[in-house]
Parts: sequence; structure tokens; C-alpha cells
Amino acid sequence: MTVHDASGFRLPAPPSYPPDPAPWRRIVVGVPETEFEAQPPGQQAYGFPDTECDGWSTTDFTLRFASVRGANHRYHRRPRQDAVQAAVHESTGAIAFAVADGVSGAASSERGAAEACRRALEMTLHRLSQGPKPLDFQGIAHHVSEWLGELARRLNGRNQDPAQVARLYATTLVTGAVRPAPGGPVVELCRIGDSGAWLLDRSNDHRYRPLFPSKTGSDTLLVSNEVTALPHVPDSLEQIRERLAPHHALLVGTDGFGDPLGDGDGKVGALFARNLTEPPTPLWLAHVLDFSRETFDDDRTLLAIWPRTIVAER
Repeated sequence: MTVHDASGFRLPAPPSYPPDPAPWRRIVVGVPETEFEAQPPGQQAYGFPDTECDGWSTTDFTLRFASVRGANHRYHRRPRQDAVQAAVHESTGAIAFAVADGVSGAASSERGAAEACRRALEMTLHRLSQGPKPLDFQGIAHHVSEWLGELARRLNGRNQDPAQVARLYATTLVTGAVRPAPGGPVVELCRIGDSGAWLLDRSNDHRYRPLFPSKTGSDTLLVSNEVTALPHVPDSLEQIRERLAPHHALLVGTDGFGDPLGDGDGKVGALFARNLTEPPTPLWLAHVLDFSRETFDDDRTLLAIWPRTIVAER
């Protein structure tokens, strides 16, 4: 088409653009959930969005995380009760992180999870500044527990016993750090509750090795819904110290990810092995994490860290 202006001068034809791509559809794994438009959470939960994601790289590591609201909460107008935070420790190059899953029976578990992550991250960064000694997870956990008690006191105007704090802010927590080291990065983790962590072997077998006992794996004789959660701090914390090999990816996630993953040898394991061989974009990780599979309707959160020695970024 030839276009002229008012004086008759011939104008160049407007550029042509390809049609907009079709919007992403949820990835279906097996039998899908019933699709519906998500309902907004209550008006007091405006600070807890349906979905969040982030990603960046340092000299030594690439990090991605995503957290999505599950179908149950989308339908019943509840906020996402999972939380995740991460930060780089500038002087050491370590990455500190925390993942939490608010217990559904607690009145404000979404706030408990978010505050637990924030305080755990602050304390972990502080401990990393004290030198190369192992992280004091008992001290970190007690600090987080005391902070949740302080939040409850501020809300109610008086001190609350642990049971009262739990009724408000009960949450699981996995927190720790991965540090550069001459023999390969070192991962330090602790957990309270039933969230999990895995090493994904990105070589040919793409196997998942759980770093904590799972509630759904083949070695589990009985599945329990009981969760020991903050503000309770066990006398003996579950703690892990592990070397991260170049072909590994460290995964930390809530049970909304861990339950459908299981042993990792099914369709969900294959989906994530395919998409985590190299670091995806943060938005793509959130899209994959929001897969549709019947009966798995919990909030899902996944944090992943790759050593950069052999990573070919895309």
C-alpha cells in the first residue's frame, strides 16, 4: 500500500510485525485440574500477590525462584501462604536464602511465612559476616521464633505463649546458604517442618536426591499430615552440609512442589528436570511451577541455585 501525506509526498509503508504469540496456557501434567478464573484474596491480603519470581547471577552462582498460589487458595479467596527470599552476601559471594510455608490453620500464616523468611535471611547474612565457621542454625531459628512472638505481642498488646503465636503465624522454614569454596560450593541447610530440599543431577540420569527425609518417597512407610512448625524450635534441628558438584542444581521447595515431585521419577520430575537443566528465565520458572495436575492444589514455591562453572546461560 502506498501512503501520501497532505502535500502528496510519498511516505514509507508502515513496518509489518508478526502476529502476537498466543498466551501461555498452563502446562498439564497427567489429569488437569478444573480451570477457573482465580478469585482475589481478602482486602487485607493485598501485600501477598498470586505469583512472584526473581532471578540473577553472581560470579559463582545463578539463582532463580518462583512462588505461585495454589488452586485451593485461588478458589477460596485465600492469599498465597508460601514465601521465599534470597540475597547475596557481598564480601564472601555466598547466597543466603529462606523458603517458608505458612500452616493453613494459622490465622495469618502468610505473614508468618514472609516474616520468617525475612528474619532468617537477615540473621544468615549476619552470621556469614562472622567468618567461615558453620552457620549457627539453632541461633537463627530461635531468633525467628522470638520475632514471631514479638509480632504477636504487638498485635495483641501483651505477651503471647507459643501456642497463641502458632495460632497466628505458624510456618515451616528451610533456610541456609551456599558458599564458594576451593573444593566446590558448600551448601548448609536446616529445616523446621515438612518443606524440602533436593540435589538435581543434571547429567544423563537427571535424578533427584532428597537432602531431608521426604513424606512421599518410596522409603516412607506412613504419610502424616502433622507438621512441627515455628514458633516451635526442636531441640535437635534437621541440618545438612553438602558439597555442590558442577553438575548439580540445588532445589529448595515447599510441599506444594515436593508432594507432586515424589521420588522424581514421574511426569512432574521429568517436567522439572527438562526445564532446570539450565537456568530458565524467572517468568518461565513461575509458568512451569504453575502446572495443572488433578489433586495437587497447594501453593508451590521453588528456589534453585546452579554453580556457574559449566552453566551455559540462555
